[in-house]
Amino acid sequence: MSQEEKTSVAPVQEHGEEKHVKHEVTVKVDGHAKHVPPGTYVVSEFKVLVGVDPSRALDEVLDGRLKPLRDDQQITIKGGEVFVSHVRHGGSS
Repeated sequence: MSQEEKTSVAPVQEHGEEKHVKHEVTVKVDGHAKHVPPGTYVVSEFKVLVGVDPSRALDEVLDGRLKPLRDDQQITIKGGEVFVSHVRHGGSS
């Protein structure tokens, strides 16, 4: 029986690891699907994760409108979010 227990333990661990690796959600960034772990991110770190140049601004599309995101802001990713990056607009007058 101890051999059977050892045999049953290995697949459970492998299954758990596969499940952990696959625990990602899909977001869209500039029209491209990106797979990321769900959770809370600082926007500047999220941009690096999804391949957005740090010098670009990132907006989230909510109800058909663009919501600007600050680089130091936190966002929570659950899956299905849509983002658009763009050149930053000058703010000096």
